[in-house]
Amino acid sequence: MQWQIAAPATLALVVYAQWRKALTPSGILAAIFTAAIHAYHPWNLPFTLLCTFFLSGTLATKIKHGYKATLTMQSKGSVGEGPRTHTQVFANSLIATALTWTHAVQLGKRQASLANPNAETTGSLCYSFHGDLLVIGIIACYAAAAADTFSSELGILARTQPRLITDPVRKVPPGTNGGVTIEGLAAGLLGSSIIAAVTMYLLPTCDESTADTPGGGVPWTTQQRVLYAVAIALWGVVGSIFDSWLGATCQATVKDVRTGKVVEGEGGSRALVSPTETRQLARAEVEKVVLAGEGQDATEKTDASSSAIDDGAAVAPRKEKEGPKEKARRPSFGDEKPTRVIENGIDLLDNNDVNFLMTLFMSVAAMTLASKVLGVPFESIKV
Repeated sequence: MQWQIAAPATLALVVYAQWRKALTPSGILAAIFTAAIHAYHPWNLPFTLLCTFFLSGTLATKIKHGYKATLTMQSKGSVGEGPRTHTQVFANSLIATALTWTHAVQLGKRQASLANPNAETTGSLCYSFHGDLLVIGIIACYAAAAADTFSSELGILARTQPRLITDPVRKVPPGTNGGVTIEGLAAGLLGSSIIAAVTMYLLPTCDESTADTPGGGVPWTTQQRVLYAVAIALWGVVGSIFDSWLGATCQATVKDVRTGKVVEGEGGSRALVSPTETRQLARAEVEKVVLAGEGQDATEKTDASSSAIDDGAAVAPRKEKEGPKEKARRPSFGDEKPTRVIENGIDLLDNNDVNFLMTLFMSVAAMTLASKVLGVPFESIKV
C-alpha cells in the first residue's frame, strides 16, 4: 500500500471516528497501529478491508441507534453503546493484523529472491487460486467479523423474537448472547458479502499477463472467481453462527429482572450482578440460618442495650420482626432477590474474548480447509 494514500486515509478515519465518537482515545491509538501494519503490506487489499470493515460496521451501529438503545441496558447506566475501546479494536482485527504482517514479510522475501538470480523462488507475487494460505486467513477474519457485526447490530432490529441457538424452541430477549433470528443471519450475509465484493475487486489475482512472468501464476477462471466470492460470503455467516454458539455457551447473559432487558457490559466487558446485590444475597443466607424458625420476615436488629456486658459475657442481640418501613429502605425487592440474574450461559468469556476466539478459529479453519481442498501445504506460510 502506498503511504501517500494510506497516511491521509488513516487520518481521515481518525477524524471520522472522533466526529462520530466511534472510538475512545485508546481505541484510536489501536486503530492507528492496526492501520499502519495493514498499510505496510504491498497490496491495497488488507488496508482496504480494514477500512471497509470499520466504516460499514460503524454505519451498521448507527442505524436506529436511539431505538436500539431502548432494547438493552448498559451495565453502568449509560444510554446506548459507547465508543469502542482498544480491546474491542484488537478483538476483531488482531488476527488479521498478524497475518497481514506475516504475509507482507513473505512477499518482501519473494521480491528479494526474484532480484537474485541464484536464489530459489517459491510462491508468486500475484495471488494464485492455489496460492497463499495467509491471504485466505486475512479475508476469512474480516468476512467473519463483518458478518458478526452486521448480525448483531441489525439483527437486534428484527421483528421476530430471537431464539437461543443451543435451544431453538426457547425465545430470549433481544441482545441475548446466542440469540439468533432469520433477519440477523441475513444481515450477517450482507456484511460478509461486502467483504467478498471488495476482495474480488482488489485481490491481485494472477491473469494472462502474469502467467509467464517471474513471480506469476496460473490465471483464474470465471468459475473460480464466482466460487471464491460465494465461499467468502458464506464463510462469514458460518463465523457469525459460531460466534453465537460461543456466546450462548461460554458467555453469561445478564438480564435485568425489573425490565426484562439484557444488560450489556461497557466496552464489551462482563456485565455482572452488582457487588451490593451479592452482599444482600449472602446476608439473606446467613439470616436464614441464624433466624431459622422465626418466620420469613424475621431479621436481626440490634439496639444499644443489646451490646451490654453481663458478668463478662455479651448479651445476645434481640430479634425483632421488621415492619414495612424498614423493608422499603432496602435496595432490593424486599425479598432479598437480586435485580439482575444470568439468563443463559456460563461466565467464562466476555464479548471481546468471544470475538477474538471467533476470528482466530475462523481464520485458522479457513486456511486448514483451503490446504486440504486446494492442496497447499501449511509449510508455505513460513517466512
